[in-house]
Amino acid sequence: MKFLLTALLCSGISSTCLTPHTFPEAYDDVYACMMDGYTKSLEKMEEIGRKEVNTHHIFVKFSCDILITPQKKPAPESKIDKEAEV
Repeated sequence: MKFLLTALLCSGISSTCLTPHTFPEAYDDVYACMMDGYTKSLEKMEEIGRKEVNTHHIFVKFSCDILITPQKKPAPESKIDKEAEV
């Protein structure tokens, strides 16, 4: 099972969030995903800076969601395959 990290950058002043961003990397377990979520959140807050964070009450929300991959369907039997069985 794999997990994807999705983060939202939000403002407590305007009570809004930007469009969610899902990172392309798939994680092998929830722990690795969550740890990277905290790291990326910290990096983003440092990038934005104290003044903007304090002015807009910026915060980051994130989640680690199961990556659902569709299962491959078996190829349909062709007419030639059926005739070969006879």
